[in-house]
Amino acid sequence: MSVEMTREGEIATITISRPRAMNALDADTLRALRDAVGGLAADPPRVVLLSSAGDRVFVAGADIAAMSTMAPEEAREFALLGHATFDALERLPSIVLAVVQGAALGGGCELLLACDLVVASEKARFGQPETNLGLIPGFGGCSRLLRRVGVAAARELIYTGRLIDATEAQALGLVNRVVAPEALREQAEAWASELATRPPLACARAKIAMAAAETADARSAQALEVEGFAGLFGAADTREGLEAFLEKRPAEFKGR
Repeated sequence: MSVEMTREGEIATITISRPRAMNALDADTLRALRDAVGGLAADPPRVVLLSSAGDRVFVAGADIAAMSTMAPEEAREFALLGHATFDALERLPSIVLAVVQGAALGGGCELLLACDLVVASEKARFGQPETNLGLIPGFGGCSRLLRRVGVAAARELIYTGRLIDATEAQALGLVNRVVAPEALREQAEAWASELATRPPLACARAKIAMAAAETADARSAQALEVEGFAGLFGAADTREGLEAFLEKRPAEFKGR
């Protein structure tokens, strides 16, 4: 299996496991990842941990060996599969936390861009080096990287194909937290446990509103935010949150 999924309560873990290929994304792996994400859509957990096998590489990128023989129409289908997979991940109402232990290059960087949050090892490296191959990012990198780090930084990273370390990635906003390699898994799981206590309906509505703010015009995004805000007043979680605040006690969110 190139993709494995486990679930414990409100935290699911998806692991990409192609260690001999440096976890590179071929069509089979993308389909397996899409299916794993689809399996969560009907009953989404509060948090999804997205990780990969091994210690040195998160995802080395798209499978270059597979791409080397592709004709233009095959490349189009491959790119569409990547977009469909990452779009499905991005649309999950869950908070998706990428756990990056090593190189996240090309398709690997595009994969974490489809996640909500990123925690990385100090040894992690990031980049969109596709132009070094005479290509461009094909799984959403051009648009998502620009939205995440800004126009100037995205242009530089894509045009030059250079790699950056975890410290620079955090400074650019590509990564949220950088931790020691030996503490990565523990820190990621602790953060996931903390995030799993957050109100899931509110987080899901906030996720929708923020996605709209990235892609829609300002008025449309603001209208969606208003509707999301107002709609939550019919939720039991919102009543619980307001009452808990007034009663000076911790809130217990049930997801309804």
